[in-house]
Amino acid sequence: MKAFTYERATSVQAAAQAVAEQPGARFIAGGTNLLDLMKLQVETPVHLVDVNRLGLDRIQDLDDGGLRIGTLVRNSDLAADARVRQRYPALSRALLAGASAQLRNKATTGGNLLQRTRCYYFYDPDKPCNKRNPGSGCSAIGGFTRNHAIVGASEHCIATHPSDMAVAMRVLDAQVETLDGKGQRRVIPIADFHRLPGETPHIDTNLRHGELVTSVVLPPPPAGRQVYRKVRDRASYAFALVSVAAIVEAAGGTIRQARLAFGGIAHKPWRVPDAEQALAGASPAQGAGTAADAVLQGAQGQGGNDFKIPLLRRVLAGVLAEATA
Repeated sequence: MKAFTYERATSVQAAAQAVAEQPGARFIAGGTNLLDLMKLQVETPVHLVDVNRLGLDRIQDLDDGGLRIGTLVRNSDLAADARVRQRYPALSRALLAGASAQLRNKATTGGNLLQRTRCYYFYDPDKPCNKRNPGSGCSAIGGFTRNHAIVGASEHCIATHPSDMAVAMRVLDAQVETLDGKGQRRVIPIADFHRLPGETPHIDTNLRHGELVTSVVLPPPPAGRQVYRKVRDRASYAFALVSVAAIVEAAGGTIRQARLAFGGIAHKPWRVPDAEQALAGASPAQGAGTAADAVLQGAQGQGGNDFKIPLLRRVLAGVLAEATA
C-alpha cells in the first residue's frame, strides 16, 4: 500500500471541499472495497477523508411515503429496517444476498453504489486493463469471462457492476443526493448515476471529483409484488451471474404492469422499458420470452459467459412465476 495522508472530516461541506481541493484525494467510510484495492495498488489515493462521523447514518420517513437513506447507513441496518422490509422487500432481499454478514455490517449505502468491478484482470496490476490504466487494453476480451457482461459492453471493457443493492435501487427508481466542494447540491436519478464503459471505462459514475453522496431517496413503493432473485456460483459471498429485481402487479393470472432490473449482465444495473411494456396484459408464461428478447437485444457472449443468455431467460421466467403466484 502506498503512503497517504488522512483526515477526519468535521462537516459534510468540509469533507467535500477537502477532496475537491486535492486531485488524488478520496472519501472513505466502510472501506470494504477501497482498502482492498489500495493493498493491491489498484487504487492509490494520496489523501483519505474519513466521513464516518458526519451524521449521515439515518433512515428518514418522507411525507409522500418514501424514505431518505443516509449514505452511511450500513447494509445490515438497511436490510433489517422494518420500513424497508415492509415497503421495499426487494431491496432488503438484495442487500442480504450481497457479500457476507461481516461485510454488510461495515459496508455503507453510498459505498455500495460506488464499489468497483470485480473483474479478475482489473484486480491484477500485471494485466492490461483499460479501467485501471486507460489505453492499455482489455485482458478480459479473449480471457476468462464467466462473470462478464453480455449487454452494454464495449471493445474497451466487458466488466460488470457487482452491486446487488444497486439493482434493487434501479427498479425502485431511487434518486442519489450529493453535495460538492462548492456547497452545491444535486439530485441524480439512479438511471443516470452509473455509466456504460464506452471509450472511458475508467469512469464508473457521473459524479464529479469531490462530490459526496449524502443520501439515497426512495419514492413511495409502487403497487405490485417485489421479488429479488440472484443466481451465483455458490450459495453465499459470491457475485451475481444473473440477478433480477422485479415489481409485478397482476390479477387473474395476467400482468397489469411490471418493472424489471438486471444485475450481473452489464456495466451498470440494466433496465429495458420495452421489456416491461411487453409484459403488460400478458400472462407470465407468454410475456417472459418477449421480455427476455427485449432485454437481450444485441447481447453478445465472450465464450465463457455465453451461458448467461439462456440463464437470464430462465431466471426471468422463474421470477415472473414467483411474482404472480
